[in-house]
Amino acid sequence: MPQLTLQERTEFLDTPGVLMRIAVVRDDGRPLVTPIWFLHEDDAIYFTPRAQSEWFACLKRDPRVALCIDEQPLPYRKVIVEGASELLADLGDDESWRDRYRRIACRYVPEDAAEAYIQNTIDQPRALFRVDLGTATVRSWRMPLGDEPGDGIWHQRYYGAGTKLKRDS
Repeated sequence: MPQLTLQERTEFLDTPGVLMRIAVVRDDGRPLVTPIWFLHEDDAIYFTPRAQSEWFACLKRDPRVALCIDEQPLPYRKVIVEGASELLADLGDDESWRDRYRRIACRYVPEDAAEAYIQNTIDQPRALFRVDLGTATVRSWRMPLGDEPGDGIWHQRYYGAGTKLKRDS
């Protein structure tokens, strides 16, 4: 499958309404995956756990994350990020980054509803984290577009030796 160009990746990550799944590590080593809202700015992914969320406790203990951002309709764009999250603002400092949170909310609901959502949940403290895409491992792909070849689109490791689409190396 073709990788997304940097421009395609940026356009996709800036698309309103696309959810992200964040994977963190529980203290007993089990994974925890949670679908959440996010914001792509400054070549980073920003997200905001609430104080009582299990994944916030996991991140405070272990900043390693895997992020999956994908879409259901064609061309099935996908971005996978593996890296370390950075705590930018801990609980109780929400006011300092409220505008960023407003931008996150506006990606998922209309602006007036986003403001109502913020005001209705303002008493629920959140933290602000980011993952810098410049230091993380980022993989992306999509289905072929237009006149791009549509056969043999999977990575060669998926094709067994001697099968129709396996290229000799």
